[in-house]
Amino acid sequence: MQTKITIVGAGAAGIFCAGLLGQKGYDVTVFDNGKKLGRKILMSGGGKCNFTNLTVESSNYISSNPHFCKSALKRFTQWDFIQLVNQYNIAYHEKEHGQLFCDNSAQDIVDMLLKECQKGHVKFMMQTQVEDIDSDGQGFKLHTSRGMIDCENLIIATGGLSMPALGMTSIGYKIAEKFDIPVVPVRAGLVPFTLHKPLLDVLSTLSGIAIPVEVSNKRISFKENLLFTHRGLSGPAILQISSYWQAGESITINLLPDLTFDSSFKPLLAQNRNQTIKNCLAQILPKRFIEVLIRLNLIKDITVKQLDLKQQQDLYNTLTHWSITPNGTEGYRTAEVTLGGVSTDALSSKTMAVKTYPNLYFIGEVVDVSGWLGGYNFQWAWSSAFACAQAFN
Repeated sequence: MQTKITIVGAGAAGIFCAGLLGQKGYDVTVFDNGKKLGRKILMSGGGKCNFTNLTVESSNYISSNPHFCKSALKRFTQWDFIQLVNQYNIAYHEKEHGQLFCDNSAQDIVDMLLKECQKGHVKFMMQTQVEDIDSDGQGFKLHTSRGMIDCENLIIATGGLSMPALGMTSIGYKIAEKFDIPVVPVRAGLVPFTLHKPLLDVLSTLSGIAIPVEVSNKRISFKENLLFTHRGLSGPAILQISSYWQAGESITINLLPDLTFDSSFKPLLAQNRNQTIKNCLAQILPKRFIEVLIRLNLIKDITVKQLDLKQQQDLYNTLTHWSITPNGTEGYRTAEVTLGGVSTDALSSKTMAVKTYPNLYFIGEVVDVSGWLGGYNFQWAWSSAFACAQAFN
């Protein structure tokens, strides 16, 4: 079988790129090992697909080269994708922090992308394993479970290792290594933390409780919800900080992100001085959580009036500087993104082409560009796919 352009990976970046190229008149075939197109799109955002964000900056991305993503993000912005969504009359809504979700279902986004592919007569070969790839300098030969495929141009859009249950594999990195393209070491990002057993035994009793916090390390902080689980800590704040966390490092949790000592916390204590600390704090934090803090000996089970001014300040400091050292993360099984990937040093930021193989391209999550939680990874998929498609005149 021969094809002008072969795309490996029928995820967000691969499908979008295929539609753009097909509509330019190119013969495009997309290969994927799964049964279903856009599997990660379909399950994202609780099935509603957080397809982009109203505010997209290069600072929302993690990469060994923080400037690499700027070109693609500038050439195809969130507004460009929103315009496409509007053309298909897909209803959507904004959540906190500029996140955009489908009103109905993530299937709306997949259907839109497939219709764009149909306009360009794109062919899909699903349940096809790519086993090896060779190059003769002019084109590529793909050894697949369906036989040999010859193509002039090859686009790798295989995603990362996150969510292996969806069929994600390391094939993209193996292809890069086959052509001596450096790969930045990969690890799970946007992933819940696990905890050491003594602390987990106590905190797991809070499973299901969420509280607004500001969580930080020495490099960055995020102000969002924290969710206690039976395995450890999750929620948006934890997922965000996990991408910046190094093994063995502690994180600091501010349990009172919107309360200052002088204007808020001190008056609260004054108004409830005859109550126990537990009952007083129950006005601003879940009572079950306060009981856990008492069990952990972080706060005392005494009345407010027993605290002098220094002890009041100490209590506030305890609640705003709770230090925890995670045991680790839940890994790729629940991670929403893979950090690291194909080195941007090897790629053109304008076309996503490999500098040493101008007809070989890498787009989407397989590249060493990872976004924050909130639609940023999908926007990178759209933007990098567009940049690649524009390389074909």
